[in-house]
Amino acid sequence: MAHRTLNQIVDSFRTKAAMLLRAIKIYWRTLFVLIYPLALLPVFLTNNTSAFRCLYVVLLMAGYWVFEVLPLPVTSLIPVVLFPLMGILGTDQTSLCYLKETNMMFVGGLIIAIAVEHCNLHKRVALHVIRLVGCSPRRLNIGLCSVTMFVSMWISNTAAAAMMIPIIEATLNALEEQGIGEVFEKKNLEGEFITVDNGDMENRRPTRTTMCYFISTAYAASIGGMGCIIGSGTNLTFKGLYETYFPESPGVEFTKWMILNVPIMLMIMYLGIIWLQFWYMGLFRPNSVDAKKIKVGSQGEAVAKKLITHQLEQLGPMSFHEKAIGVCFLLSIILWFFRKPQFVPGWAELITEHKVKDATAALIVVMIMFIVPSKLDFIYMFSSNEQKRPKAPSPALISWKIVQQKMPWGLLFLLGGGFAMAEGSKASGMSHMIAQHLRGFTSLNKYYVMLISGCMGSFLTQFSSNVACANVILPVLAEMSVDAKIHPMYLMMPAALCCSFSYCLPVSTPPNAIAAAPCNMPSKEMTKVGIGMTIISLLVLFTVFPFYSRLIWDVDTFPIWAKDD
Repeated sequence: MAHRTLNQIVDSFRTKAAMLLRAIKIYWRTLFVLIYPLALLPVFLTNNTSAFRCLYVVLLMAGYWVFEVLPLPVTSLIPVVLFPLMGILGTDQTSLCYLKETNMMFVGGLIIAIAVEHCNLHKRVALHVIRLVGCSPRRLNIGLCSVTMFVSMWISNTAAAAMMIPIIEATLNALEEQGIGEVFEKKNLEGEFITVDNGDMENRRPTRTTMCYFISTAYAASIGGMGCIIGSGTNLTFKGLYETYFPESPGVEFTKWMILNVPIMLMIMYLGIIWLQFWYMGLFRPNSVDAKKIKVGSQGEAVAKKLITHQLEQLGPMSFHEKAIGVCFLLSIILWFFRKPQFVPGWAELITEHKVKDATAALIVVMIMFIVPSKLDFIYMFSSNEQKRPKAPSPALISWKIVQQKMPWGLLFLLGGGFAMAEGSKASGMSHMIAQHLRGFTSLNKYYVMLISGCMGSFLTQFSSNVACANVILPVLAEMSVDAKIHPMYLMMPAALCCSFSYCLPVSTPPNAIAAAPCNMPSKEMTKVGIGMTIISLLVLFTVFPFYSRLIWDVDTFPIWAKDD
């Protein structure tokens, strides 16, 4: 009887433990939101100074950002609540951080990108380039990556990947219909034929060639964002934090950013393509199974080219709307590049003595796009042919309704939250305190400091938002650079770029998830090839940046404007 009672107690305990674990699995985010702030209370209760109170808020936000227990933009609003209540910054000061010049540049750049997407100009450019490069599997892969990389320099990484993935799907499916190549494996690992319903994606295994097309495009979207200051939220986060901590500095200029980062971007991209084609397409392994599978012959190339041509024909002739947006896009690049080109006086210097930044250039183009009509029908207003006369005004090149629908407003709060955190860290002395505690680290050679901080950024960004990762790492590096008397650009820019090296998991960054879903790519496959991509990216960055950056900034000298007063 006693033995039976004991068994009942054990069974009851197991049942309750299983129920508890199930509850934790379901409600772990809610539990984290409630318990984590309480667990952090000793941070400032043992030493109730402004610096430790700020550290509490920073650790709270970092935890919420990394585990995404609340939407990222909601976590970014925490400083507006806690900074005033904890005596770190006033509400007015904190709120001003959410609409800095960097945020306005982000808004302007994104509206230009939305206009390009809206008129399908980006798709037309992509298809023309792919047709020009060629349609053999390896050339097609290079063409897709090159287009994605270029487009991603100017529009968001997510939008670039979302644009290219359907083109890849259509191309691969059309080739398979012609009996050229396979999108999914027809046999399992034991060599048996797979009979799976087309709708049952979970049990379908993509071919290695398919994985190469999809994942290389996702990587191209992330890498392309490095090339231009408006290419990713990480770049803009760096710009905003750098100019917040060092307001007397020349700032992060559009022209200098491109001169430095476009060569790095190109090296990472094309070395990465070599790595991916070696891994998946048998490059340098001519007798391998992978190499034999991609030999589609002239017939396969003709089919692919025909499909690309058909998609171009479906777009029709280039409209005035597309041409006008193309001109506006080129105008924005010219205005950014020649605002302060160094080799000649910039247009801003010729107009005014006040400081004009890149946000102004972006918004000039935005204003033009809201004024210029998308159709030329107004020229027929006084035509003798009544049918040609317009019956209603032509819409502008871009409408506010479209901007509202496509603008990622949450990213504005995410950027602002990082800037508010940086402002609070600076005002409370928290960043200086952390830098003091890391004094032993800063005594290392500056190259090793850059190397370690960059590797830390590239590791953390595999598991959390790129922008959130940059918001956590860069303020500490800003203070460390002052404490160690190292040019801030030398430590902060590589770390910011490393926060874009998110290659290893579908959750690392949206382009990875967008690419993995249609082809059902296993996470372990992405991890294996992503580790190689990360190593290539870090090697290129740490080899090129220390030497090439000296030609653009005097990174070997600690600048006067960075000295701690």
